[in-house]
Amino acid sequence: MMPAPALVSLVSGLYPALADSPPPGWEQDLAALGNAVEVPAGTVLFDEGAPCRGFPLVLAGEVRVARGTPHGRAIELYRVQPGELCVVSAACLFGQAVLSAHGVAVQPSRLLLLPAPVFMRWSDHEPFRRHVFALFAARMADLIALTEAVAFQRLDQRLAAALLGRGPVLHLTHQQLADELGTVREMVTRLLKRFEQAGWVALGRERVQVLDAAALRQLAAGGAQ
Repeated sequence: MMPAPALVSLVSGLYPALADSPPPGWEQDLAALGNAVEVPAGTVLFDEGAPCRGFPLVLAGEVRVARGTPHGRAIELYRVQPGELCVVSAACLFGQAVLSAHGVAVQPSRLLLLPAPVFMRWSDHEPFRRHVFALFAARMADLIALTEAVAFQRLDQRLAAALLGRGPVLHLTHQQLADELGTVREMVTRLLKRFEQAGWVALGRERVQVLDAAALRQLAAGGAQ
């Protein structure tokens, strides 16, 4: 079990808003929570329609938040990394409503779950509340951009954009790409084969190698057919 001072140091390092102006009694709150929970990749942390059991602080790893079913077709809304907050969980707690999306660990992760009364008490502290609402604003901008992309961009443009900025080789499945884009695997496979025929990518087992980033960038910007 991690000593309470070490846990406080870890959390304040990841969440500067807590270090700069912490809510009263937050160190005692952390000490009372005990050790963080460690989960393997693929663990469903929360599900759509379920009540929120608390507010997760991600200490390590990454959590994918999406609408749909955890092991079926879904559209990714955002990912929560260490130092970030989950707005779906916050909205659920503030609104006293059920969760509107599900969360799945995409890699081995370590989390601390703040009980709802603790999160709400921390939110009474203005600097922490301001931090949470600033994140709401940033996530809202991301979700509006996602909505626009789904509504107005062609799937090939969105797929091209999804392949960029992640290094020359992507180690993922067609299904994972389909989940990110909110479509079906067959459509992604068809488009990837078209990209391969054009010489833009090379496909392998759970592997996509980007050969012509400039062409993908042009397509993503709507400049190629």
